[in-house]
Amino acid sequence: METWRCVRRGYGRCVAGRGRYSMFPYPLKSLGQDWTTPLEDLQRYCWNRHISSCLRWPGHYSRVPYPYLSSRHFSLNCRPPLLCESGAQFQYYNWRPDHLSNTSSIHLSSYIMNSDKDEPSSKRRKRHGKGDVYLGTIKRNWEYLCGHNKEKTKDLEDKNVASTCEDSGEKFDFSVMSYNILSQDLLEDNSHLYRHCRRPVLHWGFRFPNILKEIKHFDADVLCLQEVQEDHYGTEIKPSLESLGYHCEYKMKTGRKPDGCAICFKHSRFSLLSVNPVEFCRRDIPLLDRDNIGLVLLLQPRIPRAASPSICIANTHLLYNPRRGDIKLTQLAMLLAEISSVAHRKDGSFCPIVMCGDFNSVPGSPLYSFIKEGKLNYEGLAIGKVSGQEQSSRGQRILSIPIWPPNLGISQNCVYEVPQVPRVEKTDSGSDLAEAQQEKTEVLMAAENVSSRLQHHFSLSSVYSHYLPDTGLPEVTTCHSQSAITVDYIFYSAEKEDAARGPGAEDALVGGLKLLARLSLLTEQDLWTVNGLPNEHNSSDHLPLLAKFRLEL
Repeated sequence: METWRCVRRGYGRCVAGRGRYSMFPYPLKSLGQDWTTPLEDLQRYCWNRHISSCLRWPGHYSRVPYPYLSSRHFSLNCRPPLLCESGAQFQYYNWRPDHLSNTSSIHLSSYIMNSDKDEPSSKRRKRHGKGDVYLGTIKRNWEYLCGHNKEKTKDLEDKNVASTCEDSGEKFDFSVMSYNILSQDLLEDNSHLYRHCRRPVLHWGFRFPNILKEIKHFDADVLCLQEVQEDHYGTEIKPSLESLGYHCEYKMKTGRKPDGCAICFKHSRFSLLSVNPVEFCRRDIPLLDRDNIGLVLLLQPRIPRAASPSICIANTHLLYNPRRGDIKLTQLAMLLAEISSVAHRKDGSFCPIVMCGDFNSVPGSPLYSFIKEGKLNYEGLAIGKVSGQEQSSRGQRILSIPIWPPNLGISQNCVYEVPQVPRVEKTDSGSDLAEAQQEKTEVLMAAENVSSRLQHHFSLSSVYSHYLPDTGLPEVTTCHSQSAITVDYIFYSAEKEDAARGPGAEDALVGGLKLLARLSLLTEQDLWTVNGLPNEHNSSDHLPLLAKFRLEL
């Protein structure tokens, strides 16, 4: 009798390379150090169960029984090549028996959804009675916003964004990508969020080549990456990005957290003026006991003119906890204070700002509105309502006034009240830069009466509108088994004509950034047609955000 042989490593699991596949719902017969099962049992099992909803073959129904597998015609090999070589690609097989040969390979996923109750609720709502057909990819288009914000959509392959917009004198065009690439450790610690996924697509050896392929394809001038795992950054991410012409700066989370944020930029397009990490954890302040961080860079465009304006790039990943809006607002205030310090000029203006990240807040929430409008009266606001992730405020306390203690050294205007410790600035070569240090000034604020009103001094707009103009359906930036929402953003200091000016905006640079184009986002329905995130082509549970800006010189 023909049998399947699997390396013995746990109950009913087949090991191939670095991946482990749970194959059978019953104990296997033991033979020495191997587990075996009759091929006929495998056939019976396949006919009695449907293919796991985790198994998505483009162009084929995912919920159909396996074909009858006859041992007289071929043998089965349970060692998918993609798990033996990190860069190997999936092989999609046509499951007609006459197409199978002696070298055919199959994969049985360990996660089998017995009923609709096991599927993500958002996915169940999209079922139409037929078997789910999962497409290979979903095309994302460039949306051009030239002139008076009139959108013009082009295919993704058309990368010459600037050519579709009118030139107006000297200018510097550049692109920015914000991307939460999903730390592998966090993925494994929260595996319940990815029950809908096929196991192979969750392995870092499969995910990283996909992520790198995306980055290489979009070829952004600046990358703001979140959930960058430290060991992967040192051994794979940084060397790979440097080979693509990027200079990389990284800040790891404090404590024992394994990931952090990175800002990478094309050194052919920018020179580095300063690097300013922000640690949100303050051991002397009980409120600030979380290990989130931010990173702020001051860059100067490489253009053939005597004095080109600098650009401030900020990246962060705020606390997730939906019920700790007090911590989120304080972390945001600390980031804004650092941005104000870095981007502030001697004449009282600010250089153009791009602020990216995973803010763990939804559009229209108080935190989001504060960023865009520049003001927030939080009196009587429930702590769980700050980010908009909590639907009910029952049992939640109200934000205290003030939210953070005075010894934090940050005013209600989100600027430093006292001079900060001088930093060592560095250039691309890593040398000290005394001149840049002299030009950078700290914003000093006199003591003020404590109130429930927060303000900041920037005129910030969001690259995305968060809703599809034709249908009104919400765009999403992350999608997994439990939710599909927008939490990732690219904010920028807009020209007067691009955004309504908020309080304090009179201090902002008059000639801000002009948004030329953005890479379209998708809806929850769109993403479930490819089995949510991650999938075979999108290897994070977040979508990359991409925008192209113009700086008038």
